[in-house]
Amino acid sequence: MTRTLFAATSAIALLALGACGDNQTGGAQGARAGIWAAGSSTVFPFTTRVAENFARTSGGAAPRVESLGTGGGIQAFCQGTGPTTPDIANASRRMKKSEFEMCQANGVTDIVELKIGYDGLVIATALDAPDYGFEGDDLYLALAKEVPGPNGSFIANPNTTWSQVNPGLPASRIMVYGPPPTSGTRDSWLELAMAPSAETIPQLAALAESDEDRFETLAHTLREDGAWIDSGENDNAIVQTLTRTPGSTGVFGYSFLEQNADSVKAHSVNGVMPTPETIASGAYPVSRSMFIYVKKAHVGVTPGLKEFVLEYMSDAAAGRGGYLQDRGLVPLPAEELAAQRALATAMTSMASPE
Repeated sequence: MTRTLFAATSAIALLALGACGDNQTGGAQGARAGIWAAGSSTVFPFTTRVAENFARTSGGAAPRVESLGTGGGIQAFCQGTGPTTPDIANASRRMKKSEFEMCQANGVTDIVELKIGYDGLVIATALDAPDYGFEGDDLYLALAKEVPGPNGSFIANPNTTWSQVNPGLPASRIMVYGPPPTSGTRDSWLELAMAPSAETIPQLAALAESDEDRFETLAHTLREDGAWIDSGENDNAIVQTLTRTPGSTGVFGYSFLEQNADSVKAHSVNGVMPTPETIASGAYPVSRSMFIYVKKAHVGVTPGLKEFVLEYMSDAAAGRGGYLQDRGLVPLPAEELAAQRALATAMTSMASPE
């Protein structure tokens, strides 16, 4: 069987298609020849691998897998039910309450949330670059749009080199290629790297207690002067940029580091290097969970959907030593994987996120 996997070129086009389609899940109009998954570029290679295996073994149509970014995938997923909307949203963060409410408003009322494993966000350079060790407030002072100034004020970030941020870092220009706002990787970076780095600064730690909204705005707003460069949804493109652009740094998922270990290297955060062990344990500070969201109304309508999800959550795929580990997935502990598989088997609908 020919395996056909389609990469998305435009989330806007996808949403336009969903808006034009029939919103019914039953009957001939509600059926689609194959499974459709869309979303996170980090989860994309894992879902692609499951799709390839499923196409070989099921005899059914090859699943369609699109990389739109977490936000784009969930937007498409939440447009409604029926063949013009995805069956599955891939996500490198948990669905937000606002996204869940959008789903509900559009008739997507039963959603199955499944954690598939872990990933870490690495701060990487080309192999021949000097070694960095990022500590405390380094990431905030390098990449935040505004930093503390005199007399309790906040000023435009004046730092242009890493050594200005911390004399122990190389004198390289601050030039970080990373994910755009639509990406779950960007959300995770802000929550797991930027906010904790900001909280090590007493002025910002006090603000986190007194004015949480103001703190979040400062901690989550990246520079727009060329020090941080949005690089699209394709993490492989960031990897390639690092090898072509001397002095550059990149932020992407650990799985891409493993796949490109012959050309790029990661650097420590608070003294901890990203490894499968430190990511799974949470010792590496910038680690996260990854998810798939399944539209329960499509189970029994889209041929093979439940079987595909159970394949995804099987020991052979997501377990320790499973074929997804070869793609860089950090597996869930056996007990946690069994609990997630039970949710998949029962197709248990999630509650509203907090």
